[in-house]
Amino acid sequence: MAAAIGTVFVAPCAVGESPTQASLEHAVVVHFSYGSSDLARLSKLEQKLKEAIIEAEVGEFDSAEMAADGSHGYLYMHGPDGDRIYQVIEPFLLDTSFMRGATVKIRYGRPTEDAREREIAIAP
Repeated sequence: MAAAIGTVFVAPCAVGESPTQASLEHAVVVHFSYGSSDLARLSKLEQKLKEAIIEAEVGEFDSAEMAADGSHGYLYMHGPDGDRIYQVIEPFLLDTSFMRGATVKIRYGRPTEDAREREIAIAP
């Protein structure tokens, strides 16, 4: 897990791109407030999201990033259909107290394609 916030989207390299990379062109990024340096609650949520995404076969959980002070972070997921990923993870986000007030950004395509984006607020 990274200690500092970095670039939100990283474009895959088109040269020598594998079929797996090509099929993961949608991104779902969750930005949330955390307020703790104890990452146990975040680790539990990450595991639930990974398992749910794998079980539903909608993509992959890529990574999580946290601010060094634990104030906020990002969760990154990728797959062929950003809306399906969101449908799978939404119940877990709604059931997690530190996700209240979070924003979810769904990007429909690669960042180099000037892809359409949709933002969803998780009710506080």
